[in-house]
Parts: sequence; structure tokens; C-alpha cells
Amino acid sequence: MMDRIHICGVDEAGRGPLAGAVYAAAVILDPTKPIEGIADSKTLSEKKRGILAEAIKTHALAWCIAYATVEEIDRINILRATLLAMKRAVEGLPFVPHQVLVDGLHCPDIACPATAVVKGDSSVEAIGAASILAKTARDAEMRRLDLEHPQYAFARHKGYPTAEHMLLLEQHGVSPVHRRSYEPVRRLLLAD
Repeated sequence: MMDRIHICGVDEAGRGPLAGAVYAAAVILDPTKPIEGIADSKTLSEKKRGILAEAIKTHALAWCIAYATVEEIDRINILRATLLAMKRAVEGLPFVPHQVLVDGLHCPDIACPATAVVKGDSSVEAIGAASILAKTARDAEMRRLDLEHPQYAFARHKGYPTAEHMLLLEQHGVSPVHRRSYEPVRRLLLAD
């Protein structure tokens, strides 16, 4: 297994929402087991993402999903929290990749070579795979939070600042899983 170059794709999900953790995934695909249909998770239906996530978990050489909590986001800011989740995902792999390709403009502080790839989730298959794992894991977490806090309809909007979410936030106030450092949430807290 270690005789070929292992390239790891890394991506995140959940930078924009007002609630819930930010997730990241690291994936090393197996070139001998291609997976049809991998693309940027945002271009795929929820059903297709779920099917591909299972295929990635089954056929990839290695994968890891990690997150940074709402408290960490509020303490260190969303960019640093995203990079922390990415670092945790890479460090959670069972072996160290030779090269890490990260979607976006910034790379986490990790012990192996890393390169940021703008729009990498649509141009690098391993990053697309990571985007699928991060998104499906975060969506599952938001469905779980919906059971704990049904008044916010997290299962529908996944914490993003939709009109429905903003209305429910105004009606019910700020929950423990809302990001207090985010403007609409902070404004409501200051108004109380």
C-alpha cells in the first residue's frame, strides 16, 4: 500500500451557517477502486451524496471526518476553526499522506506538504470526496440537533441563515448550538 504516492483531499462544510459545528473531511482515494460520480457536494442531491458517502467510506484507502465546535468557532473565529477541523481530519487518518490538497485559499498547520486549491472540490476528485463526507456528516449532525431543538427546524435549513431560520431565531431566541460570534445571533443577544 505504501509504494504509491498518497494524495489526500480535504474540504469543509458549514462555514456559513449560524448554528452547529464546522465539519472537515480528509480522503485518500484508492486509484484501483474508482468511484463514479464524485463531484463538489453542493452540486449533488442529498440522496446522491448519501450513496457516494457510503461508497467513499467503503472504497477509499483512508478517510477521516472531524469538526470544530460552536464554542471553538466563537472563541477563535470561523476560519481558524475550519483549519482546526481540517487539521484534526488529516491527523485522524491511519497513515500520513505524501501530499494534502485543500479546497480554498488556506491550508491547516499539518506535518505533511499541503497546497490550497481554489475550487478544488470541483477539480480534484479527492477534494470532491472530502466535500461529500464533510457535508453528509454535518447534515446528519443538524438532523440530530433538530431532534434536540425542534423549534428551529435545523433539519430543513441545516443552520443556514434562511428566512425561515431567521424568523424562528427571532421567535425562540438563541439556542446553545447557535454561533454567538455571528452577526444576526450576536445582534439578538445584544437586544436581550
